[in-house]
Amino acid sequence: MAVVLENAEKRFGQRTAVAGISLSIPAGSLCGFIGPNGSGKTTTLRMILRIVRPDRGKVVVLGADSGECADHRVGYLPEERGLYRRMKVRELLRYYAALKDVRNPDPEITRWLRRLQADGWDQRRIDGLSKGMCQKIQFIAAVIARPRLLILDEPFSGLDPVNLELLRGAIEELQQQGTTIILSTHEMETAQRMCERVVMIYRGRKVLDGPVQQILAQSGSGELRVRTVGGRPLPTLPPAVAAVRQQGQYLQLLPSGSLTAAEVLRQLTAVADLEHFEIVRPSLHEIFLRLVGDDTAALPAPVIAESGGRQDIRQGTLIAAAWQSVRSVFKPLINTGN
Repeated sequence: MAVVLENAEKRFGQRTAVAGISLSIPAGSLCGFIGPNGSGKTTTLRMILRIVRPDRGKVVVLGADSGECADHRVGYLPEERGLYRRMKVRELLRYYAALKDVRNPDPEITRWLRRLQADGWDQRRIDGLSKGMCQKIQFIAAVIARPRLLILDEPFSGLDPVNLELLRGAIEELQQQGTTIILSTHEMETAQRMCERVVMIYRGRKVLDGPVQQILAQSGSGELRVRTVGGRPLPTLPPAVAAVRQQGQYLQLLPSGSLTAAEVLRQLTAVADLEHFEIVRPSLHEIFLRLVGDDTAALPAPVIAESGGRQDIRQGTLIAAAWQSVRSVFKPLINTGN
């Protein structure tokens, strides 16, 4: 594992920023830290970086515990941007490279400037660059030493769509080359698109942890979407269907009890001709809302989704605010001891 946290806790005065988080991030993976602003993501990253020390628990990064330092093997793009505004671009990047003991950094600087379509910026002063340009320069500063672990805190802030795609591509290339990447973002759509696994953090607690595709597959809403041939209404409602509502040309169906999709399909095809049938899959954003509900103080225990786990999730309602509803949707995944 590239990063391991064991019951890590951090307090600032009377406020608990991180409340006993445990997690493991495999080497070479692209892991998303997701949750709203102020949820504890950045404090967790700073414990991994040794910027702050945990008050309790253990943090191990690239084999070094929290009493040591992973130094040059870790690259960091902070949410708070910090560039020397009177320096020129290449001069600044040489300076950051020297801090990481990188010898002869110019070829790497040139390569990255070209990769991010910033060649020709070498002699431009930082204070003459746009916010998006500065973002790309700070990203280059984070990767100039070819780190084994790269931590990115809100890396897409200030980027237009073209440059956002450029940076996404660069991040994915680094991961394909074996770099372990932690991507912290409040944009859950971005995490769902890019990350292999995610850790959801809310009010300093981990509420979900696992591979993205498995989380999505195991957290179906229980609803089905169908379209009949010719868009005809169902002549009768089979026992397998508890409720139905029209959504354009589609029908959204809620199965009765804990019936499987196969049983619902069998009963539907007995009363109507179907040309489309799918299980509704919620987004990470919808799953997050389901877990935290109405922003209650009593949060559920973390939900752990791991490969090889049971697939027969008991179906629940589309949006479940209370803990009992979360348990019904994620029951096979609940880590009751956490």
